[in-house]
Amino acid sequence: MRKILIAGAASGTGLALAESLIGTHELWTTSNHSTPQLSSHHVNWDATADEFPANKLPAQLDGLVYCPGSIRLEPFQKLRLEAFREDFELNLLGAVRVLQAALPALKAGHNPAVVLFSTVAVNTGMPMHASIAAAKGAVEGLTRSLAAELAPTVRVNAVAPSLTATPLAGRLLRSERQQQAAAGRHPLERIGQPEDIAAAVRFLLSEQADWITGQILAVDGGLGAVRRFV
Repeated sequence: MRKILIAGAASGTGLALAESLIGTHELWTTSNHSTPQLSSHHVNWDATADEFPANKLPAQLDGLVYCPGSIRLEPFQKLRLEAFREDFELNLLGAVRVLQAALPALKAGHNPAVVLFSTVAVNTGMPMHASIAAAKGAVEGLTRSLAAELAPTVRVNAVAPSLTATPLAGRLLRSERQQQAAAGRHPLERIGQPEDIAAAVRFLLSEQADWITGQILAVDGGLGAVRRFV
C-alpha cells in the first residue's frame, strides 16, 4: 500500500483527494486543526509558521501533495508588500518546509512523486491576480527545478486549476449570478469541482504517470488555452 502525505487535507481539494485515496493508500495528513473525518495519520501543522515535524513521518513515503493556498484578488495599486509576503509564505515557503522535511522519506520510497499547486493565472494574465500569480509562478519555478534536481528518483509536477468550488473560493461564488458568470468564462461552461482536481493529482501520483516530471498540468475547463467564437 503506497504511503502518501497530503498537506492541507482539512477541506476542498485536499479533503477530496484524501477521501478518494482512503482504502487504497496509507495516508498522512496535515492541517492547522484536526480532521477527525479522515482515517489517516494526522499531524497538526501551520504551513505559515512552523517547521514541519519530520519525526511524525514514516521512514518511507511514496508521494507528497502540498495543497495549502490562497486566493487574493485585489487591484495592484492597493496591494501592500505584506500581502505579497503572506501569499509567498503560504504558497511557496510552506511547500519548501514540508518538502525539505519529507525528502529523505521520499528518496527512500517506491517510485515517489510530488504534486504542487499553481493556478491558471500564472500563464493567463488576469486583472487583480498580481500577488497570487506571482507566488504561484514561484511554485512553478520550484516544480521544474526540483524535477531536474531530484530526477530520476523523485518525480515532481504541479496542477494549475482555474476557479474551483471549494471553501477557499466561497466568497467568489456566493450568489447564483456569480456562479453563472464564473461558469460562463470557461469553455466547458462550468466551475471546477474538487473531485476534478483530485483526479488529476491521483494520476500524477500514480505509476501511470511514471514518465511525467517537471510538468504543469492545466485543469481549468479550457480557460487557459481555448477561445470560443460565439
